[in-house]
Order: sequence, then structure tokens, then C-alpha cells
Amino acid sequence: MPGNQPVQLVAGLGNPGPKYTETRHNAGFWFVDALARRHGGTFRQENKFAGESARISLGGQEVWLLKPQTFMNRSGQSVKLLATFYKIPVESILVVHDELDLPPGEVRLKRGGGHGGHNGLRDIMAHLGKEFLRLRLGVGHPGHKDQVVDYVLQRPSRDEEADILRAIDHGLDVMSEVIAGELERAMHKLHSK
Repeated sequence: MPGNQPVQLVAGLGNPGPKYTETRHNAGFWFVDALARRHGGTFRQENKFAGESARISLGGQEVWLLKPQTFMNRSGQSVKLLATFYKIPVESILVVHDELDLPPGEVRLKRGGGHGGHNGLRDIMAHLGKEFLRLRLGVGHPGHKDQVVDYVLQRPSRDEEADILRAIDHGLDVMSEVIAGELERAMHKLHSK
């Protein structure tokens, strides 16, 4: 594992526009919105980053939050624009996304790995490589791969949504460790819940 650098950019993945706001695929947006609310950040449209960005201070450290407005399969373009502009190394980026391979309510932190068919991750890897951190928010799986596209673009049931929001809260609770680069501690706290 590369050295545990502090996180300077948290990019939540999702699709722009009201049609997608409440869909499973936008769990990453839900997370960074909650993180901004918790720490007094306000998102602004930033055309030069093809996204909405906010700045928060956490544990005495300045952190950028980003919601790419490029649609999911072009997320890497937005993440790379902001990271390049502020000279943020890939190891200092946390990407928050919906995860089909985890049930709703599960949340996992890891560095690197494959994209698992997630188009947002695939595009970020194409632009930046794969050494970024990921916070994976479980949304469950529809049971068959042919149903995945419709599934992630639908709103979860009320119970599933409550589970996803609980997972987001668990993720928020370890953000001070993640931002500080204390990954083992964050993983221990998060994965033993």
C-alpha cells in the first residue's frame, strides 16, 4: 500500500440533474452532500472542473469535495481537472461510489483494485490510474447482470434507502481518520461495525 497520505479531494460519483437525484447510482453524491453539510461546505458550479466543488476544513486540513457533472461514464474527466489544477496526487483522492457487490447498509474502504464494471471508476482509472482510495457504499444487486443498468438508475425502496443512509453515516464517522491518512484505523472502525 502506498504511504498513507492525507486525503485532499473527496469525489462523490453520480449523475447530474433531478431525474437521477434519488437513484442508487447517486449514492456518492449523497455522501459528499452530507459531508459538506456536516462541515459547513457549499457546492458551487465550477465549469473549469466540469463539476460542482466545495471546500471544507476537517481536522485542521483543507479538503476539496467534488461532484462531477459529466455523467457517470465521464467522471474521470472532472476528477482529473480538479486534481491537476490543485496538484493533488492520485493517492490523496478518495472516490465515493455505489457498490453492487455489497448489500445496502454495508460500507467498505479500500485502495486500488478493479472497477467491477462500474463506469465511473473505469473512467477515473483511465484518467488517473487506480491508486486512489474508494469508499464503497452498498446498494445491493438486482440478481442478474442484465438488470444492473435499470437497477442503479432506480430509486431504492424506503428500507434500502434507510440502510444506504446509515452506511453513509458510518462512512462520515471515519472521515477525520481518512482525511488524516490514518487508513488502518479508519478501516478498523468502519469494518468492525
